[in-house]
Parts: sequence; C-alpha cells; structure tokens
Amino acid sequence: MASSRWVKPEVYPLFASVGLAVGICWMQLFRNITGNPEVRVMKEKRTAGVLDNFEEGERYAEHGLRKYVRNRSTQIMPKFNGFFTDPN
Repeated sequence: MASSRWVKPEVYPLFASVGLAVGICWMQLFRNITGNPEVRVMKEKRTAGVLDNFEEGERYAEHGLRKYVRNRSTQIMPKFNGFFTDPN
C-alpha cells in the first residue's frame, strides 16, 4: 500500500512544514491580488492604464506588521543579550 509507505509518524513534521509554507504562499498571493494597487483583476480597472495613486500604494506598502516592528529592537532577545554584554 502506498499510503502505509508515505503516511508514517516520522513524516508528519514534513507535512506540517510544507503545509505552512503553502499557506504562507497562498496568503501572500491573496494579499497581492486583493490589495496591491498595481494588480487589476477586473477588466474595467485594467483599461485605466497607469494610475498615480500614491496614497493607495503607501497603504499597501506600510501594512500593520511593518508599522508594528518599525520602532522595535532588531535583536531577537534584547534582555538576554543585554544581561551578558552590559558591564553592570
């Protein structure tokens, strides 16, 4: 049986990681199709040509995650690093 050969407990982490990667790809694809000002799916909007809509482009580029991490430290564990590097 092919299913007993491929579906083993050792393969579950591989399925999970591939599933997560595919989910991230679909999320980014959906975000680009629905929110990107340069992508026009409907035919009526495609005939408009090049639009100089800088506000919409700014909203797309400055999404919530980017605003959240803008003023954060670039270290992964700043308190842990500070404990070992500060002379105090």
